Amino acid sequence: MKVVVIGGGVAGLAAAYELLGRGHEVALFEASPEFGGQVRTFEIGGGRLEIFYHHLFRSDTEIVSLINELGLGDDLAWIDSNVGLHAAGKNYPFVGPLDLLEFDRVSLLTRVRLGVTALWLRRYKHWQNYEGKRASDWIRTRVGREGYDRVWGPLLRAKFGEHAEDVSLVWFWGKIHLRFASRQGGRFGGLFAKEQLGYLRGSFGRLMDALVAADRARGGVLDAGVPVERVLIEDGRAVGVVLGGARAGEEVRADAVLATTPSTLFQRIAPDLGGYGAAGETYARMLGSVEYQWATVLVLALDRQVSPIYWLTMTDDDAPFVVAVEQTNFMTPEMYGGNHVLYLSDYMSPGDPMVELSAEELLDRYEPWIRRINPAFDRSWIRETWLYKDRAGQPVVHSRYHETIPPHRTPVPGLYLANTTQVYPEDRGQNYSIRMGRRVARLMETDLAGEAVPTEGA
Repeated sequence: MKVVVIGGGVAGLAAAYELLGRGHEVALFEASPEFGGQVRTFEIGGGRLEIFYHHLFRSDTEIVSLINELGLGDDLAWIDSNVGLHAAGKNYPFVGPLDLLEFDRVSLLTRVRLGVTALWLRRYKHWQNYEGKRASDWIRTRVGREGYDRVWGPLLRAKFGEHAEDVSLVWFWGKIHLRFASRQGGRFGGLFAKEQLGYLRGSFGRLMDALVAADRARGGVLDAGVPVERVLIEDGRAVGVVLGGARAGEEVRADAVLATTPSTLFQRIAPDLGGYGAAGETYARMLGSVEYQWATVLVLALDRQVSPIYWLTMTDDDAPFVVAVEQTNFMTPEMYGGNHVLYLSDYMSPGDPMVELSAEELLDRYEPWIRRINPAFDRSWIRETWLYKDRAGQPVVHSRYHETIPPHRTPVPGLYLANTTQVYPEDRGQNYSIRMGRRVARLMETDLAGEAVPTEGA
C-alpha cells in the first residue's frame, strides 16, 4: 500500500520507518523546514542542542531499542540524576529519599507523608482505578493541605494554569511512577537506588537524522518545508492529500493517510469529519474538546554555572517559570563550546499575555528569579539567548480526559490520527511517540489487509 504521513516529528518518522520496513510506500510531508518536531536542534558552540530539553528514563525501552537498531547505542549515556526543588529562595537537592528529610518548607509529618505517597505510587500499577479522579483531591487526602499547598499544588498550577484543580490523577500517577522506574536495584522497590537518566551524546537530533536517513534508504519520500493544505476525500474515503506552500494545489494520492499533527491543525486539514453520521460528530467533538498549554522555553548560553543542579523545579506560586534545567550539569560544557546551558521553561494558557513576550521581555521577568537560584547572577554572564514556543506543548489532561481521547481510526476509512493527546496514560515523550507511531502503522496495515483488527490502541 501507499501511505501519506502528515508531520515529520517523532511519531511520523517512526510510523514511516515501520511502514517502509514492512514493504509499503511512504510519502511524508513536514510543514517546517526541519524534521524532528519538538526534538529539533540548534547549533551552540559547535554542538547541537534540542530546542526543548530531553532525557530518557530507564523505562523508555521503545526508544532505546530503536537507538540500538539504528547503530547509535554506543553513544547512549546513562547518568545519575541530579534534581532538586527551589522554594522561598533556597535550593533543595532531591537526589534520594533522605533529601526529603532536609526539606524544611513543610513539617516532618508532611515530609513523611510525601515520601510514603511517592512510594505508594511507585508500586501501584492499577492506574485504571484512578480514572475520573482529580489529582488535587487525592493529594490533599494523602499528604495533607500543607503538602499540596507547598509542593504539588504550585507545580500543577504552573503547568496547567486554570485547569490545575481538575488535572487527572492518572496523569499525576504516571509522573511519579515513571520517575521511580528509573531507580533500579536496591531495597524497598528501588526507593533508595539512584535514578538514572539517559541522553544521546551529540543530541537526540542524531536519532532524528538517523530515522530520516533510514526512511529514505528504504525508499521513502520525505519532504520538509511542504505543508499539507487538506486531506483529499473521495467517495467517503481518504485517498491522499492536497499540498500547500510552494506546491499549492498539488495532489498526492495514497491508499491511506496518517496525520501526526496536533488536533487543532488536524481539524483544519480534515474539516468534514462531522459529516460522517453520529460517529463523525462524536469524533469532531473529541477533537474540539482538546485544550493545549503553550510550552515556552528560554535558552541561555552562559559563561559560568548558575547552580550545580540539573533539574530544578520551582515550587513558589509566583515563580514565572516552572523549571530551570541546566543542561551542562548533565552533559559537559565542552559539548557546547565551553558554554553553560540553561533552559527556563514555562507553560502558558493560550490567552496569557506572556505568550506574546519576546526573549528580552521574558528575561526581564525571569532575572529576579534566576537571582533567587543564585544571588550572584548577572546579565553579563549571558553570551546568547534563544526563545522557542510550541502552541501544542502540553494537552490538558483533566479528570474525564479518558472519555475524550479520539481513536487512531477516524470515521473516514483510510484516515488515521496519531498525536500526543493519544499517548494516555503516559505523558508526552519520545518513547511513547515512537511506540504510538509504529503501532498505528501496524494497525493501518491490518485494516487495509482486511484482517481481524486488534482492539489495543484502536
